[in-house]
Amino acid sequence: QVRLVESGGGLVQAGGSLRLSCAASGRTLTEYALAWFRRAPGKERVLVAAISKSGDTTSYANSVKGRFTISRDNAENTVYLQMNNLKPEDTAVYYCAARATSSGIYQLSASYTDWGQGTQVTVSS
Repeated sequence: QVRLVESGGGLVQAGGSLRLSCAASGRTLTEYALAWFRRAPGKERVLVAAISKSGDTTSYANSVKGRFTISRDNAENTVYLQMNNLKPEDTAVYYCAARATSSGIYQLSASYTDWGQGTQVTVSS
């Protein structure tokens, strides 16, 4: 089991940027596909972005395409989510997730076995 700890959330004005980090311990992330999900108040948890274990394949929710970028640094055992041009509708708790895999990219939350505790992102208008 890998332990995931998110950081970097906070309060930002619309149009601003934040960079979320998710640091892993207990296992190396080189064998894991990774993702960021978010849960807005009163809504279900949904995929924001996913990345393969090699980092050469990524996938984004339509609502964040062109604004958010997922990346990983396997040497640092960390996955990032760069969020630009933030909108009030991006307000949510953001979670990183991991799944051990030989290959592939996963978009369903049920596919992931390890989760962080979440970090709050609030975007004011």
